Amino acid sequence: MLSIIIPSRSPEFLQKTIDECLNNAHGEVEVIAVLDGIPPPNIKLDPRVKIIPNGEHKGMREAINYGVRESHGSHIMKIDEHCMLDDGYDVKLLADCEDNWVCIPRRYRLAWEKWERLIDGRRPIDYMFLAYPFETPYDKACGLHGAEWKQRFDERKDILIDDTMSWQGSCWMMSKKHWDWMGELETSKYGPFTQEAQEIGNKTWLGGGRVIVNKKTWYAHLHKGNRGKRYSFTNWMYHVHQQEMERGREFCVDYWLSNQWERRIHDFAWLVEKFWPVPGWPEDWQERIKKDKLLDYRFVRPEGPVFPEIIP
Repeated sequence: MLSIIIPSRSPEFLQKTIDECLNNAHGEVEVIAVLDGIPPPNIKLDPRVKIIPNGEHKGMREAINYGVRESHGSHIMKIDEHCMLDDGYDVKLLADCEDNWVCIPRRYRLAWEKWERLIDGRRPIDYMFLAYPFETPYDKACGLHGAEWKQRFDERKDILIDDTMSWQGSCWMMSKKHWDWMGELETSKYGPFTQEAQEIGNKTWLGGGRVIVNKKTWYAHLHKGNRGKRYSFTNWMYHVHQQEMERGREFCVDYWLSNQWERRIHDFAWLVEKFWPVPGWPEDWQERIKKDKLLDYRFVRPEGPVFPEIIP
């Protein structure tokens, strides 16, 4: 059975996403929606669906952890609450997923008004890379963020099951065995929300597994932009949310670039070399990063991190 975890903060499209998970599955699935500090929405009763109130706001990471604890499947899939899915997505993903792999469907954009996959001439998104974290002052705030890798898409368009350095985080699948091996998502250092794909992906790659994109199936994800930017937070909650994300991103950069994960069988340099050349990474990055890191700290303002969204 495939257990599908949906962390929910703004449940406008939650019912539609649950319907996608149920109606387009060809195998046995269960859907576990974990409500992150919001009132229970009106969801249709279905024995395959469990709605879990998670009390006060604890963040997406803990909602995912909570959902996995309640799951019963041999494999787990996480998906955002504003997505549609390919017909037979479950069996297509399961057919090409080893025990220590993380499997990502091809990603399209969702036209939410008509609830359909948006086909507008732009590429679907198959590949992402971890961006060099010190390209400009303050760029550490991006914390190895994932960026679309268009050149890799063009060069490897005929490879249906292929390695990707990173991904967005809005949808992934793995065996429960692999989840148990990795351990739950860490919340004390990363914070409640950010760097989910970086933690899972780096543990998988550096621990001897693979992160693959499966182009035989797809999902469509709503990029909310300004329309849903504040995730139902008040202004004060959003300010705290941004601060927590900043701390998590800084931790992510320091943790992985300095090889602090004790269970690794590869250093971070191995991952960069595996996908070399990686856009934006200088050839002498291992030397430059020492200087860039010091330069980045010099540019941090004494009053704290910079958040363009809330500066007057």
